[in-house]
Amino acid sequence: MRIIIRRHKGHTIDMTPDGRFVEPPVSPLAARVFRWAIVVALVAMGLSVAALLAWFALMLIPVALVAVLIAWAAWRWQMWRRRA
Repeated sequence: MRIIIRRHKGHTIDMTPDGRFVEPPVSPLAARVFRWAIVVALVAMGLSVAALLAWFALMLIPVALVAVLIAWAAWRWQMWRRRA
């Protein structure tokens, strides 16, 4: 009979034979700078997309105002025609 013990994929505690914990290696300076550069680039890209969308929304305000004026004029025209 075979016994299979399955372990969950949790954290692994690394210890030396004398009972001290092994510290994880510190990543090199270039890797940390590269990681922060990616974060800054993603934030800048998100801000630029948000600015582009805000600009587009602001450009639509005059179009919406003209559409409202045309709809109001058409409604007034219909009211005038029904009275006559």
